[in-house]
Amino acid sequence: MSGTRRAWWLRRDLLVWLMLPLLAVVAATGAVGTYTAQRLTDKAFDRWLLDTARSLAAQVRINDGQPSLDLPAATEAVLGYDEIDQVYFSVSAGSHLLVGQQGIPRTGTRQASYRAGLAYDAYYAGHPVRVAAARVGGASDGEVLVLVAETTRKRQRAQGEVLMMMLPVGALLLAAAAAIGYAVRRTLNPLEAIAARWNERSHTSLQPIAADDMPRELMPFATALNDLLARIRAMLAREQQFAATVAHQLRTPLAGLQLGVTRAAEAGDLHSSREVLGELGHTVQRTARLVQQLLALGRLDPEVRGDLAFVPTDIVALAHDVGSTFLESAAAKSIALELDAPGAPVIAPLQPELFSEALGNLLDNALRYTPGGGQVLIGFDTAPPAIHVSDTGPGVPDELRDTVFDRFVRGRHVEGQGSGLGLAIVRDIVALHGATVTLGRSASGGACVTIRFSG
Repeated sequence: MSGTRRAWWLRRDLLVWLMLPLLAVVAATGAVGTYTAQRLTDKAFDRWLLDTARSLAAQVRINDGQPSLDLPAATEAVLGYDEIDQVYFSVSAGSHLLVGQQGIPRTGTRQASYRAGLAYDAYYAGHPVRVAAARVGGASDGEVLVLVAETTRKRQRAQGEVLMMMLPVGALLLAAAAAIGYAVRRTLNPLEAIAARWNERSHTSLQPIAADDMPRELMPFATALNDLLARIRAMLAREQQFAATVAHQLRTPLAGLQLGVTRAAEAGDLHSSREVLGELGHTVQRTARLVQQLLALGRLDPEVRGDLAFVPTDIVALAHDVGSTFLESAAAKSIALELDAPGAPVIAPLQPELFSEALGNLLDNALRYTPGGGQVLIGFDTAPPAIHVSDTGPGVPDELRDTVFDRFVRGRHVEGQGSGLGLAIVRDIVALHGATVTLGRSASGGACVTIRFSG
């Protein structure tokens, strides 16, 4: 897929982002070192050449506007002698050469200005030279120009020696690169240790990973892993509990169905068969209700809370729809199922399907406990939103009120074969909605269950 990002290496990225500045420093250091070496050698050798040019200029004499220079042969030999480089010079007035070599360039590149004159690069006699130029005024046909040119071998050697002095800096930079590589490896070792420890433990158990010896920066990472392991342990425990619940709850009705089928097959007449089939019908209804509750219980995993869509819902209208499905059951027991609706809608954020299941369990539970001729009443509060389901049954003793919301706990006076899961499902659904459920006593002495949403 084009939108999928490829896996990347943290070690590689760290090395790249740390080495790039270091390489930039190396490049900048080399450039600055080269420039500095050239500048230092240029200044030193330019001044020597200019001193020589100024010395020659000092020997020029101007008589009646006519320049002259009496330079002994020995002096010319001294000026032209150098152990390494070749030195050329000329003294000229206009186009007239007074002394020295003809054709030394009067302009060039990399020109530098000094108090004593100019210096620039040029070519002479097939060699790159550095030329120093000094001028003497007073001549009738213009200034006297003194040029001293020298080949650049000494300069290049001096620049190389200056650059050699920077080798320790390069060695330090290489040492810094090695230190960065070592630091990156050492920094990532705890991450690899966490991964190895996690892989080792995940194959044997889901217990938390010890994080006491980890750097502070990695503590959130280790904590997140341990939280994930804890959530996995809790999820597996819930799955095991749910599987045990299903096996426990379905065993009895399935055995009853099997026994009923056997009795129906052995029935001697049609009347007996119909009685057995009627019992089987009730067993099938109870089993269907049990399966429905077990399925609802399986959906109530806290991990799915973030996937639920809570919408503002009128709980009065919702209670009316749910209550209407229990009218036949209430009429069969001569129980008055009533809805005390307020004048305005009562809005609460909820997941309608789940909340309908919770309310259905409350009504089913109330009808089971309420004797014939009694009443089940659905009432409401508006601020904060709440719904009450009260009955005229025997109520719940104070010592049982903390346990009736646990799984498989049933009241003392309930008729029929309940599963003990109804109120447990109500509790879990209410918790998913961020609401509270409480059990109290109704005005008639029966039970009153209240679900209250946060304001």
